[in-house]
Amino acid sequence: MVRSRFPLKLLFVGFGNVGRELARILTRKADYPGLTDLDVSVVGITTKSRGALARETGVDLARALMDLDEGGRFSPQNPDYSELASLEAASLLDYDVLVEMSPLSIENRGQPAISHAETALRRGRHVITCNKGPLAFAYKELRKLADENNAAFLHETTVMDGAPVFDLARCCMKGNTIRRIDGILNSTSNYVLCAMEKGLTFEEGVRGAQAEQIAEADPSNDLDGWDASVKIVALANVLMGADLRPEDVDRESISSITPERIREVKERKRRIKMVCSAWREGSSFKAAVKAEEIPLEHPFALVDAAGSIVRFETDLLGRILVTEENPDITTTAYGVLADLYALHSGNR
Repeated sequence: MVRSRFPLKLLFVGFGNVGRELARILTRKADYPGLTDLDVSVVGITTKSRGALARETGVDLARALMDLDEGGRFSPQNPDYSELASLEAASLLDYDVLVEMSPLSIENRGQPAISHAETALRRGRHVITCNKGPLAFAYKELRKLADENNAAFLHETTVMDGAPVFDLARCCMKGNTIRRIDGILNSTSNYVLCAMEKGLTFEEGVRGAQAEQIAEADPSNDLDGWDASVKIVALANVLMGADLRPEDVDRESISSITPERIREVKERKRRIKMVCSAWREGSSFKAAVKAEEIPLEHPFALVDAAGSIVRFETDLLGRILVTEENPDITTTAYGVLADLYALHSGNR
């Protein structure tokens, strides 16, 4: 069982853009008055190719960031330098919360992130995951493991960055049954479609998304609908009680959408959007990621560039919308902070 103590000791698994932004925020907490009572210490950082750091009293986050800025990896001269691999750190270090920030691997069905989470939960340590893989490929198993070990398994950052999607349903929609979820959840696809509406080619839209650091160097998971499939499956599994996998999603790629079709739809005062959906069908669940023609008066038609939107259809509250405009890396890092506050308050 996790000991109730403060500061909460954190282990970062992965230290990419989100992890580094989170570290920057923690090193300048004085700039954020709302974080005054957030009492945490990072006792370990592990990466796949940039080395690792560990110190029981807390690693020097400013030095960690400087190492990466100057050399692209943690320096062996850093007094906190360690040779620990991620799974070793999850098994051996003394921490309260494992913050899983490794890259999503669809081809490996959510591994190794799932193993990192399992290891921490079996030790009675809380887990906060930014990686969608554990929700899409092993949510029920990890939720059961968390309950058995009196640990929290939190994941606000996995869908719509730091927007309170899961917290809204968990804290403010109690008693409701969610019948259907629809949304625009992949920023790259939406950015490309918006660029094509302005007369750019598909390829120019992709390059623009990459220049804005919205799309990865290899954007195929976004453009072929895999990222959106993982997100809608995560929402359905957590909030609807489904047990779907990304391969269960009826998935469409945007690569077949031509500029001619974009123009023709625009002339009819509509916009093409990649819409993710999950719904109940009898006792089972279905999910899809499809290009849909959206009327201009529809809320989804207002989502531009890197924005996102999700709509919950419930039995008691009716339809509830959550929108996010122009998220950045700080928005994503905030999702982790929100989960840490949930642990602080006992609202887990």
